[in-house]
Amino acid sequence: MPIYAVEKGRTTVSHNIFTEEYVADEGAIIMEIFTETLTFQTKGEIEFIDLTDKVQKLVSKNGVKNGFVHVFAPHSTGIIILTEQESGLLEDIKVLLEKLAPKNGRYNHPSNAHSHLRSVLMPPDKTVPIIDGQLALGTWQSLVFVETDVYQRRRTLIIQILGA
Repeated sequence: MPIYAVEKGRTTVSHNIFTEEYVADEGAIIMEIFTETLTFQTKGEIEFIDLTDKVQKLVSKNGVKNGFVHVFAPHSTGIIILTEQESGLLEDIKVLLEKLAPKNGRYNHPSNAHSHLRSVLMPPDKTVPIIDGQLALGTWQSLVFVETDVYQRRRTLIIQILGA
């Protein structure tokens, strides 16, 4: 059984280059792609913002039961992690980032080089499976944005949901 991914609102899926028609095979599973954004204000370094409930609401809003959600931060000083939301562990992450890229290190880039270097060490995105309409996270896992910049920032994340 073929599986097709199509953009939201598109009703046909395979392209016949000779007739310019788009037709779904009989019995095909159509997986739609939904693109959403999530915008918020940060307070400065290092701030942890739990995205789990907000992303789950977007998955539910779009009616996806099974698939994937991809969360991407298009920022050079912001990262996305999966971690436990426990204050001691979050403090340990702060200490780790300070050890790996000290705020008062000697850098060539002016003002916030350590912020950029911290973001180089961890990815700006995460992909999470969706099973039965729910983010398939471990018992203690949360999807968290980490602000690494020294300044307050308005952040916009791109959320893509692929599924049926």
